[in-house]
Amino acid sequence: YKQLLVVFALVLEFNVLAAFSQSVDSDFTFTLPSGRRECFYQTMKKHASLEIEYQVLDGAGLDVDFHIASPTGEILYNDYRKSDGVHTVETEDGDYMFCFDNTFSAVSEKIIFFELILDNMETDEDPEDWKEYVHGTDMLDMKLEDIMDTINNVKARLSKSVHLQTVLKAFEARDRNLQESNFDRVNFWSVTNLIVMVIVSAVQVFLVRSLFEDKRKIRT
Repeated sequence: YKQLLVVFALVLEFNVLAAFSQSVDSDFTFTLPSGRRECFYQTMKKHASLEIEYQVLDGAGLDVDFHIASPTGEILYNDYRKSDGVHTVETEDGDYMFCFDNTFSAVSEKIIFFELILDNMETDEDPEDWKEYVHGTDMLDMKLEDIMDTINNVKARLSKSVHLQTVLKAFEARDRNLQESNFDRVNFWSVTNLIVMVIVSAVQVFLVRSLFEDKRKIRT
């Protein structure tokens, strides 16, 4: 029983370290001023995968221009005036550039959220090296491969849950900003209509009273 626990602990430690070294998930939120373009760079390895998802959370029109360029400068994806998007790139060695462009807007700044998911970012260490530290596996009823599969499945499901929660949080922030903007507009036009109604009512009262006034002069 103790030997099983030791083997399980070794498998857990080496497998988790290898798994997290191969997959990276990060997200950012920034403000893009009007008339500006912001670019970011990500170093990738060959046969890896780069997935980027972006959303415009706030700003007039909720739109932005976006493009991804390869290390050679080739434009891989190009979006025009979109509020959100998801793109996946099978990468080569080098720095990938992705840019958000708000130069078409002269007044409104944009709040932009984007998330990067990097897969297959292998390190120089072999993930199978942990097997060198394990002995006597024939005495175990539970196969080490089954333990690895279970840990990988748990890690994948947790990563997917975190990803979904992050995306839903971004959607919620964008919807809240849109509702607050609509609320301000409704209040503005309500006050405007009220002022117009008061002015029209005053004019109508003045005109009606003027109809009944006797403007004839009395001569003595």
